[in-house]
Formats: sequence, structure tokens, C-alpha cells
Amino acid sequence: MEALATFQRELSSPKKIFITTHVKPDADALGSSLGLANYLLKKGHEVTVVTPSDYPSFLYWMQGNDWVLDFSKDGDKELATEKLNEADVIFCLDFSVLNRVNELGEMIRKSKAFIVNIDHHQDPEDFADFRFWSTKAAATCELVYELIVKLGDKNLIDAGIASCLYAGIMTDTGGFRHPNTTKNVHLVVAELIDLGADPSQISNLIYDSNSVNRLKFIGFAITRRLVVREDIHTAYFVISKKDLKKYQSQTGDTEGLVNYALSLDGIKLAALFSEREDGIKISFRSSPEVAVNKFAASYFEGGGHKNAAGGKSMLSLKETVEVFERLVEKCQEQLFQTEGISAE
Repeated sequence: MEALATFQRELSSPKKIFITTHVKPDADALGSSLGLANYLLKKGHEVTVVTPSDYPSFLYWMQGNDWVLDFSKDGDKELATEKLNEADVIFCLDFSVLNRVNELGEMIRKSKAFIVNIDHHQDPEDFADFRFWSTKAAATCELVYELIVKLGDKNLIDAGIASCLYAGIMTDTGGFRHPNTTKNVHLVVAELIDLGADPSQISNLIYDSNSVNRLKFIGFAITRRLVVREDIHTAYFVISKKDLKKYQSQTGDTEGLVNYALSLDGIKLAALFSEREDGIKISFRSSPEVAVNKFAASYFEGGGHKNAAGGKSMLSLKETVEVFERLVEKCQEQLFQTEGISAE
């Protein structure tokens, strides 16, 4: 409560506020950022939202999208740097360690501004002056809603803000299918619907806005790039740079692909290996009893949630997959019978 009171004092008069989130923002990252930004604008603050990279076009509908700065673009980078240097308060949303925002991380670390971290990931780095954090929350959007309510400003949540926050909760719970779909999640989204969020419209904007190339890519991936190892309860996709180029892949086109692998009967661990210019990006998903975040942290410089995590590899695509298979075979008992993973 003392920390919350300090936070409230920091925002008691108009401030220059800088909001950022992790690389390749998803609906929870962008939704929490824009939901919070629109709320703070109503409170009279000057607000700048900056993303470290681009993000999927199916998120462009969110209120405030037009004034988001992309730090990976030259023109935006200069303005974003200026706004960061001028900031009185910096909000870091949906990430727990500063390396998740690339170059912005060290700039934030050196800043004299009051730093706020709102997040639901495990093992947070100690960089914030005020942290509103809980791993029990399904999404950062859930926490942003609860913070606004705690500040006594629920009445300021309009349909645009509610829609941003609803989108993040919907996607981070897998459409309310994942184990993180709690009673509180349903209570919060019920409030957001009452405040103007339209579940059908938001679902359509996010899930039913595919390009022809994306649908063709998904079909290609399922028929040609899916590997199923029933003997080790594992399935995965291997996507090369050539594959991505062939289907003119855009940011967000691989979103959700890994879930097709996990949906197979008998599969407890799923992965997506995507070959990028800066290495191999890995997405992991798992059944409720498998702690895939520990596996990612131990072997692939990653982490995340228990059943949804990410990692990376600087090996070749072929070598990365071979290492992955060997590790899963080696860790069978740890992966599928307990929640622990030990790095040897």
C-alpha cells in the first residue's frame, strides 16, 4: 500500500510519460500499453507509446495505434529517444527483464525517471521503482484493469480502453481455453464487456483477418513442416527463411501456429522453430503438467510462463532441432512426470 501511495503521488500532477513493451508485441503487450495510455491521457498526462519493433497488422484497430512509435524505424527512433530522455515516468509493460526491449533496455536502466513495471511473468529483474506484478494474472491487461480500479478510476474506462484490455486477456488465455483462465479472468472480462468491449468484434478483428498468403502458409506448414514424435509426446514445426520468403510472411503470420502441434492427441510438448536473420526463434507450448518455461530457460536462453514460453538458438536450424530432440529424449521423466527441469 505504501508503494501504491508513492506511485499515486508521482502521477498526482501532469507528467511526461513514456510507455514501452517487449519486442514483437502481441495483443497483451500492445493492448496493455494502449489501454493504459488512453487512461493516462484522460488524467491529463502527456503520453508516448513506443514499441521496440513492428507488430502484427491485426492489432492496428486498437485505439491509439496511429501514434505508436516503432523504435526500429529511423524516424521514429529519434523522436522516441527524445521522448524517453524527457520522460518523468516510464512504464514497462508485459516484460520482466530489460533485455526484452533490446536497445531501449539500457536506455531505461540509465534513466532518472520514475520507472513502473506492470507484468505477469516469472523472475522479474529489479529495475523498477514501483512494480505491479503477479504471476497469478493471466495477462498484463488484467493487471492494468485492476490497477486503474485500485486508483479509483474505473469510471474513466471507455469502450476503446476496455477493448484493448479485453483483447490482451482473450489472447493470453488462448480464447479462455488455457489453464490460466481463472474466476478472476471471467469477472474482469465481464466488467470490460459491461464497459463497452465487444467480444465478437474483437475476436473477429484478431482471429479472422487472415491474408491469403497466411492461410496458404499455415496449410503448407501443417502438411509439409510438421514433425510428430509420438514416442516422446512431442510435435514441432520447422520453418526456414526460405519458407517465410515463399509465402511473403509478415509479422504475426506465425502467431498461433505452434498451438496446432499441441492440439494433437497424446502430445504434451510442442515447439515452433523459425529461422530468422538473427538466429533461430523458438516458441514452446505444453500441456498443463509440463513446465516448459524451465526447459526453455535451462537449454534455450529463454523463459516465460509454465505452459507458454520462448527461447532462441544461434545454431543452424537443423542443429537446433537435433539438440531439441536429444534434450526431450533425455529429459522425458523430468518433463512429463514432474514440474522440474534441471540443467546438467
